[in-house]
Amino acid sequence: MSTLIRAAHLCRYYGSHCAVRDVDFSVARGEVLGFLGPNGAGKTTTMQMLSGNLAPSAGQILINGIDLLDQPGAAKGQLGYLPDNPPVYRELTVQEYLEYCAALHRIPRQARFQAIAKSKRRCALDGVAGRLIGNLSKGFQQRIGIAQAILHNPEIIILDEPTVGLDPIQIREIRALIRELGSEHGIILSTHILPEVQESCSHVQIIDQGRLVLHETIAGLERHMNTASLSIRTRDPFDFQQLSVLPGINSIETITPEHCRVHHDLENNPAEGIAESIIASGAGLLALVPEKKTMEEIFLALTSRYESEKPCA
Repeated sequence: MSTLIRAAHLCRYYGSHCAVRDVDFSVARGEVLGFLGPNGAGKTTTMQMLSGNLAPSAGQILINGIDLLDQPGAAKGQLGYLPDNPPVYRELTVQEYLEYCAALHRIPRQARFQAIAKSKRRCALDGVAGRLIGNLSKGFQQRIGIAQAILHNPEIIILDEPTVGLDPIQIREIRALIRELGSEHGIILSTHILPEVQESCSHVQIIDQGRLVLHETIAGLERHMNTASLSIRTRDPFDFQQLSVLPGINSIETITPEHCRVHHDLENNPAEGIAESIIASGAGLLALVPEKKTMEEIFLALTSRYESEKPCA
């Protein structure tokens, strides 16, 4: 896969405050990168640097191999950007607005009709093309914002909070559109909605206090979510501590006489031995469930790791 965006050692200062600290990552064609971070973590600053709206204090950004600082016009031509508030003109119709955006993107006149038609089709806007944008729902306005971002067929699409304020049906439709776009482009999706990353993205990264604290595939995130513990429930009271003789068990946390949590080696799961022991005792095994961390727990653990700020490297 070709690398479409490369951010190398990005730093950004506001006076003496370092908002972004040595951020380094890449996005390839076919990847949808979910970009997460608490408020004030440096996420918005990073997005503004990637979109060319803010110059980094240090570091380099390559858009499809073009240096964003050295050749800003050429590099920005490879980008499509949807800010958190869609840049739409409410007094225009959808068709008028997309024609205006096509001119701004310098799409040749002979190619504009086809480009607009494709953008409307992909964003399901054909049925509202003649309507005033101000009379359309928030969901349609988000679709219009995405339509203008993909109108010139950019290599990289940056979407900042594209589903904020939408109802569940609209959210599902926008997520499906993001997955479709991700098959042909490289996408960076900034969001506060943790399940959205698992629904829409192929990769995830988390920023905290200006540092990247996680950059993983969704499959890798699933591995982070796995834990070496089992939740066990029995019908009758059972002395769970007698299970400690089984190989692989590190500790046993008794919660009630009928419920415990067993912590074990990742490489040596004692579930089969536990089940045999409890069934043989006659206590009645009701549940033996592997426990998983939620994405929220991973997010909170990673973003609470740094208690004090440090200067940029």
